[in-house]
Amino acid sequence: MDQHQIKMRHPLLDEKGRLIEAGYAKELLMDYDRSAIKAGKLRIKEWDYYLIACDDFAVALTIADNSYMGLDSISLIDFRIPWEKTTSPMSAFTMGKRRLPSSSISGNVTSGNKNYNIEFINNEDHRLLNFHMKKFDGHKPISGQIRLECPPAESMVIATPFAEKETAFYYNQKINCMPATGKVEFDGKTFEFKEGESFGVLDWGRGVWTYKNTWYWGSASGQIDKVPFGWNIGYGFGDTSFASENMLFYDNKAHKLGQVTFNIPMKNKKYVTRGGCCGASGIEACTADLIEDYMSPWTFTSDDGRFEMVFVPIIDRASRTDVKLICSDQHQVFGRYSGKAVLDDGTVIRVRDFLGFAEKVFNKW
Repeated sequence: MDQHQIKMRHPLLDEKGRLIEAGYAKELLMDYDRSAIKAGKLRIKEWDYYLIACDDFAVALTIADNSYMGLDSISLIDFRIPWEKTTSPMSAFTMGKRRLPSSSISGNVTSGNKNYNIEFINNEDHRLLNFHMKKFDGHKPISGQIRLECPPAESMVIATPFAEKETAFYYNQKINCMPATGKVEFDGKTFEFKEGESFGVLDWGRGVWTYKNTWYWGSASGQIDKVPFGWNIGYGFGDTSFASENMLFYDNKAHKLGQVTFNIPMKNKKYVTRGGCCGASGIEACTADLIEDYMSPWTFTSDDGRFEMVFVPIIDRASRTDVKLICSDQHQVFGRYSGKAVLDDGTVIRVRDFLGFAEKVFNKW
C-alpha cells in the first residue's frame, strides 16, 4: 500500500476543525490544540496509557478524559499463575478539566481522590509513574513507583480521519521499548521491574471519535540480542487509506510496515440473551454460531510479508460493560509471539516466545 509520511511541523487542525494532513510520522510533528476542535465537546477523548512488562508480570496505568466521563485505571497481571486484576474508578463530565497535556513531550498528568492517586511525571529524559489505591482488590491496597527511560528514539505517530464526520479524527503516538525499573507492592508481595528485563510502552491519544468503533491493537517491547526491539500493529477504525499504524522498532529506529491482519481463531457457541447485547434487540440478534476463541493461538499476516507471527495466549484481560448508550467489550490478550519481522533494509529478525499483547475492543461511546 502507498502510505503518506508527514514530514513538516504544523498545526493538526485547520480553521474548520479538520485534519490538515492525514498520514504517519516518526515523531510528534503536528501540534494538537483542544480549543481548535469544532466537533461537539462531548465527543472529545484524550488519554495517556502506560504498560510496563517483564517476562513474569505487567502493570497497566490509564488516565483518560473522555469529556462526558473520566476514567482512571490500574491493572496488575501475573503471567506465572496466570492472574489479573483491574480497578477503574470513573467520574462524570470531566470535560477537559483534567488538563491532559497537548503533547507527549512535556507536561505532567495526575488524577485521584482520597482513595487513590495516579501520577505521570515527565522529566524529558525519563518519566516517573507513581500510583496507589487503598481498595484495589477488595480491601487489599496496591502501590507502585516506576521509572521509564526516554532515550532519543523514533516512534509511531498517526493522524487518522473518519469518513463519517469531517471534524472527527484520532491523533495517536505509541512510544515502545522504554527501559523500565521500579516495583509494585500488592498483597504482601513485591513485583520488581529489573533493569535490562523490563520495558514500557506509552499509548498517547487525542481526538474526536465517532460513536461506534472496533479496533485491533498489538504491541511488544523487549530486546533481541541486547538490542531494543518491538512493534506496534493495529487497524479497525477511521479512514486508514493514508497510512497504517504498523511499525517495527529496532535499536530506536522505526521501520514502516504495510497492512497487518489479526487472524483470531473462531469457535462454535450458541447463546441467547433476551434483553439484547450491546444495543442489539431480540433473541435472534444475540444468537451466534461462531465467536472469537481468544485463548487459542492466533496468527498474524502482512501484505508485504514482513510481519508473520504465531501468538500463543497466556491470559485474556477481558472487560464488558453494557448500559445501553455506553457499551464496551474488551479483550486484551497477553501472550508470546514467535515468527519473523523484516526491517526496511531486508534484515530478518527471528522472534521466539517474545512477550506482548494483542487486543480486540468494541466500543459504543
